[in-house]
Amino acid sequence: MANVVVVGAQWGDEGKGKIVDWLSERAEVIARFQGGHNAGHTLVIDGKIYKLSLLPSGIVREGKLSVIGNGVVLDPWALCDEIERVTALGVTVTPDNLKIAENAPLILPPHRELDQLREAAAGVAKIGTTGRGIGPAYEDKVGRRAIRLADLGDADTLESRITRLLPHHNALRTAFGAEPIDRDALKAELLAIAEKILPFAAPVWKILDERRAAGNRVLFEGAQGALLDIDYGTYPFVTSSNTMAGQAATGTGIGPGRLDYVLGIVKAYTTRVGEGPFPTELKDAVGQRLGERGHEFGTVTGRQRRCGWFDAALVRQTCTMSGIDGVALTKLDVLDGFDELKICVGYEIDGQRYDYLPTAAAQQQRVKPIYETLPGWQESTYGARSFGELPAAAIKYVVRVQELIGRPVALLSTSPERDDTILMRDPFAD
Repeated sequence: MANVVVVGAQWGDEGKGKIVDWLSERAEVIARFQGGHNAGHTLVIDGKIYKLSLLPSGIVREGKLSVIGNGVVLDPWALCDEIERVTALGVTVTPDNLKIAENAPLILPPHRELDQLREAAAGVAKIGTTGRGIGPAYEDKVGRRAIRLADLGDADTLESRITRLLPHHNALRTAFGAEPIDRDALKAELLAIAEKILPFAAPVWKILDERRAAGNRVLFEGAQGALLDIDYGTYPFVTSSNTMAGQAATGTGIGPGRLDYVLGIVKAYTTRVGEGPFPTELKDAVGQRLGERGHEFGTVTGRQRRCGWFDAALVRQTCTMSGIDGVALTKLDVLDGFDELKICVGYEIDGQRYDYLPTAAAQQQRVKPIYETLPGWQESTYGARSFGELPAAAIKYVVRVQELIGRPVALLSTSPERDDTILMRDPFAD
């Protein structure tokens, strides 16, 4: 049975939530493998809206096992709040349908505070983080001073972890003029949340192996997008984890050979939240129109997204780096009514042409997009459920996207509703 990895192939906000939800009907297990509660996704099911950040999309479906892997940094307080919110919407969340990796590192209140202190001090040099402590938590993980979920189960272990953590954080806080961490208050908070969160702790790697051996299909769900990858994104305006498909193996404890199909999610245009380069950004009426029609506001932050034309050069690049087999093209309906559409096919920097975005920040700042113009369409694509329903110009646009990125369009989304999805190639069948 095929296991499918779903990753964003742009700067996030590509519509992964809906696509993962649509695919989750065909899978028995849905696993998150990186990121934290800094990236959210919205599901619309039978007119009911679910906004998720930490919980895998499969949690809203009965009979599915949801997994949060070790590659995720977990804010236990944020998770408990999210569980309360979805429970109020009629979703059942118990240790039977949600498992969290025992070795998942925790986001603590000092991480959130440090994140916000840094951004405030950076001024115009700020990166544009969500201020939720994701970066500092990952720093502590690689610095070998993190408190992990399993540590909450033993008071002596927790005490030693706090002892290792405090000198590092207090030194930083002193530099920012903040008060030292109250050790007793932090420990009390952790012991209080432990009883709520520990029942979900489990050896995720073992459970996934057993489920695979039993013939279950596993859907691996990424957060953010490939262009925010800590190694391959537009550094330093990136997230603090690897967002590429290969992280699905490391972030859950399975072998890379168990990943059978990689589906990249791409919006029919391009958006970005926060700071950083954006070659096709439109700071005009067209960009504003895309934002208004696409309701481009962040699920977690509420920040308005920057909008621009589809960048085939960038998507082709992320398809290569993530080993993407096919893409799900979302929000095609947002392009309805434009007289003409543009697609970026490459770049020019100081008179030299590039078919990829160079790594050097100075070059990225001087990038000029090279566009190809296609005719738009006046008919509505909203809610279309078959390729034949689409206007001829829309079909031409989709076909041209396929040609330029070198990957087939496996799924086509024409509205936020789950069933308004055109299946052109089933990832689980490959």
